[in-house]
Amino acid sequence: MKIRDVRARWIQCPIPEAQQHVSDFGRITSFDAAIVSVEVDGGVVGWGEAKAGVGSSGPCRAVVEAVNDDYAPALVGQDARRITAIWDTMYNGTRAGYALERGRGFPVLGRRGVTMSAMSGVDMALWDLLGKSLGVPVVDLWGGPRTDTMPAYASGGWADADGIGAQLNGYVEHGFRAVKMRVGIMDGDVATSVARVRAARAAIGPEIGLMADAHGTYNATDAMRFLVGVEDVNLRWFEEPVNADDLAAARRVRASTRTPIAAGESEATRFDFRELIAHQAADVLQPDLAICGGPTEGRRIAALAETYQLELAPHCWGSALSFNAGVSLAFSSSAARTIEYSLGGNPLLRDMPIDPPTVDDGVVHAPTAPGFGIEPRPEFLTEYEVT
Repeated sequence: MKIRDVRARWIQCPIPEAQQHVSDFGRITSFDAAIVSVEVDGGVVGWGEAKAGVGSSGPCRAVVEAVNDDYAPALVGQDARRITAIWDTMYNGTRAGYALERGRGFPVLGRRGVTMSAMSGVDMALWDLLGKSLGVPVVDLWGGPRTDTMPAYASGGWADADGIGAQLNGYVEHGFRAVKMRVGIMDGDVATSVARVRAARAAIGPEIGLMADAHGTYNATDAMRFLVGVEDVNLRWFEEPVNADDLAAARRVRASTRTPIAAGESEATRFDFRELIAHQAADVLQPDLAICGGPTEGRRIAALAETYQLELAPHCWGSALSFNAGVSLAFSSSAARTIEYSLGGNPLLRDMPIDPPTVDDGVVHAPTAPGFGIEPRPEFLTEYEVT
């Protein structure tokens, strides 16, 4: 299975105005991703996704160029089945020989950000390719699904205190038994966030799981004030309370509360997640497989969650490719209990694939299609590619 072509393209699809939302990222008018394809002799193609950021939109040209200019020339001619060796080659660059010989990393400067995101897209495409070549879902290559089904939670929740109940109950009406809403700097002050969460709980009742996500926009003091204000609301978890770079603040926040803390969507590699664990900063680990180093690194992060008795909840706010990759990781790990499903405007999740992912009455079924089960529609990629 020699690689004959590696290509990334920036896909930018407008979101209809009626489906747009406003958060601390501003008004989201498009959904962007770097879509990566890896083709081998014989014509089999694997697909992956790389991100320029954790939000829905943003320029992906640098990620595309990292794949096409930095990684593609080094990978053409390589055996696509040697995924670990290819990961090490991308991570260590010209020092890959030392890494393979000595059994430890000699990473290039780009251990985070654009280059790691680009690596993630290539790695995801390679796993998809391997599954397709063998005619099995990737989850079977990782030991098979731990369960046949897993509950999904509806991820959205931007409305104000007067509208948040109706918005979240709209998700519940589609069968979801847990919902997530956004809080933080978008609300202007802590009191407004507290009021919105309390209104949400009053509207959906005590039986529906409720998560809150601050996108890392509070400082430690405000995060703790927020948690005190919603202490009796019984949040399933409070996500990204503070800046991901401020592990000391994250530790203070977690130590102050009985509410589980979730984090990790913007972290890269198992080493970042090791630091989250070492600082006792999180109860729930949320790797994004289009950011953290791909499925190869995602499995290592899952092993950390299992080892330290933490919950694994992959960040699945992306295209159908990273969604299904995250689903596959969740089903293969004994630490996962729920799966994120985006209720925002997301054409790359629902319109790009020939067969989009489905959630039946709030439940996701274990993957059965070869690879990650997603084949982008060629006409969609052609129409929305940024050249």
